[in-house]
Amino acid sequence: MKSDPAPPAAPLRGLGSVLPSVAAAALLEEAADLLVVHLDFPAALHTCERAGRNLNLDVLAGEPAGVSLEVKCSLCVVGIQALAEMDRWQEVLSWVLQYYHTPEKLPPKVLELCVLLYSKVQEPGAVLEAARAWLRDPDNQGLPEYSALAELHLQRVLLPLGRLAEAEELVVGSEAFSVEQQLEALQAISTARQKQRQELCGPVKDQKPRQEGSSHKFLLLLMLLRRLWNSAVSYFVSLPFKKSLLATLILCLLVVRFDPASPPSLPFLCKLAQLLHWIRGTLFASLSQLPIQD
Repeated sequence: MKSDPAPPAAPLRGLGSVLPSVAAAALLEEAADLLVVHLDFPAALHTCERAGRNLNLDVLAGEPAGVSLEVKCSLCVVGIQALAEMDRWQEVLSWVLQYYHTPEKLPPKVLELCVLLYSKVQEPGAVLEAARAWLRDPDNQGLPEYSALAELHLQRVLLPLGRLAEAEELVVGSEAFSVEQQLEALQAISTARQKQRQELCGPVKDQKPRQEGSSHKFLLLLMLLRRLWNSAVSYFVSLPFKKSLLATLILCLLVVRFDPASPPSLPFLCKLAQLLHWIRGTLFASLSQLPIQD
């Protein structure tokens, strides 16, 4: 555990010679040491909270806020890992928001860890509103991490939650996705929608195709018979009435062979009854027009 404030330049690479707060940087080192080396997760979290209070005091004292952003982000990363190790993942989002106040201000790395954590514990809904607000903020849309976070939000939050319409809106209405990424995302959304329909309609789906197939056969047969009748009606009217009645009887026998007791045949039998009424009307109308010979 390091207490000398001079060496913290090593864990704070990228800040140059300007440190946001020597005390906060030292506490960051101490928290990381407690987390990784000693596996003392409560102490690591407590140290992060002490450092966070120091950063707030630095801002109130007039130190520029920008110089503390990287240290604050690193402290939140350590704190998130400590909470996750203690199985206190439910507190992660509220814990980081006490330092950033609104989801739009979360650093991309912090938001990414929150999404991954809540997705891993199968509670993506907990981070839905925060990720949605962050992605809709105009200031965040110009960040280089925006595209990766938008795709992460799509795959880890929206699709598992079944929010397919919102997923489509994100993909089509955002410039974060390339054309190839849009096609892949829309294909994933289509697959998820198909799976959603199968889960909703699964129990009755086994019987419906067979019923639809049988009904389709009967309808095709009905259309064929009606077409044949239209072409042969002139021939039937020239035959004696008994022969026409015999032809109608043969037609009924052909239909009976298709198992009229099965449920799919009931609509067909109704249509057949209508067809027979139509045949009878056409037949007698044609017979009444024939000349009567002595």
